[in-house]
Amino acid sequence: MPRFFCPQALAVGAIVDLPEAVARHVQVVRLAPGESITLFNGEGGEYTAVLLAVEKRRVTAELKAHTARDAELPYAVTLAQALPEASKMDWIIEKAVELGAAAIAPLAAQRCVVRLSGERAEKKHAHWQGVIVSASEQSGRNRLAQLAPLNDFPAWIAQQDMHRRILLSPRAEQSLADWARHQAPQAVTLMVGPEGGFSEAEEKAALAQGALALSMGPRVLRTETAALAALAALAAAWGGM
Repeated sequence: MPRFFCPQALAVGAIVDLPEAVARHVQVVRLAPGESITLFNGEGGEYTAVLLAVEKRRVTAELKAHTARDAELPYAVTLAQALPEASKMDWIIEKAVELGAAAIAPLAAQRCVVRLSGERAEKKHAHWQGVIVSASEQSGRNRLAQLAPLNDFPAWIAQQDMHRRILLSPRAEQSLADWARHQAPQAVTLMVGPEGGFSEAEEKAALAQGALALSMGPRVLRTETAALAALAALAAAWGGM
């Protein structure tokens, strides 16, 4: 059954006009009145709805039933990802959402090739939000991962109200998998550097702020691989897959 994010108040028995983007998608895949779809608004659970009208400029649906289904990990994982090159960030966000990341924090680190600011940063933020929505629709998640604004590394690492931060570094002596096997499931923030990794100064700053340095094993992973492998490793140790 097609699933769509509908960011508005939903209730069983209500008749709603679907958002423009959802209506366009319904028309593109040629759904017809009488067919069933699934809607969710990010507040938990999902609704079975039946299409009432599929018109050129308007698509309406009636909400028939609510299911309190959740597909979240039993622990919150924030991915603090330094900006990679080209469109790799789209792929990282998409797969991180599929694997259950609760939040994404884009970082501008010293070795980042991509530099974003002002209007360009705002457009990228809106684009990444769209990636999160699409990945949530596809993967069956009924809650959207939170997307933080792009932040410079020094300002971000100085924040205090955060989960345990794990710095993924090939120089660390203990692996994430080994550490997780001896820990109870808990909220964590995975810190992943750009191509070339975090600089020595950034790693020192992270450790000074209490971050725990862990490796992904004997092989050096690309930035677009590291976070996803880390999420999978935590799921293998703590459950949630």
